[in-house]
Amino acid sequence: MLEGINPLLTGELLLHLDRMGHSDAVVVADAHFPAWAIGARVVDLPGTTTPEVVSAVRSVLPLDDAPALDLMASADGEVLEVQRELAAAAGTDSPRYVDRFEYYELARGAYVIVRTGETRKYGNALLRKGVVGHPAAD
Repeated sequence: MLEGINPLLTGELLLHLDRMGHSDAVVVADAHFPAWAIGARVVDLPGTTTPEVVSAVRSVLPLDDAPALDLMASADGEVLEVQRELAAAAGTDSPRYVDRFEYYELARGAYVIVRTGETRKYGNALLRKGVVGHPAAD
């Protein structure tokens, strides 16, 4: 255990986040997401929600320049409560909404996928890592 580190950030997850480079992506996925079918590296965090994991990840990972956060668009285009919570947890009010199948393609290129226990539909967030020690441009 480490002091000052969110306890949701396991050693395995911290290792992957540390190995990510500038603009590499981490997907924080809901329980419905086909993480193991499309991801080369998957970390399972059952019993968690996607907003709380995004918040934990953001405590150690700066965001890249826009688009820094992609959310999977709901089927009818409505912005859902879980999506608002994800944007707030990521610290941005300007996420990009991506069609489900385009989102899957983006996720295939992610450095790591974190599958949570989130059961709300469309509770998925793709975050791009910025340069550590340098704030993202507005």
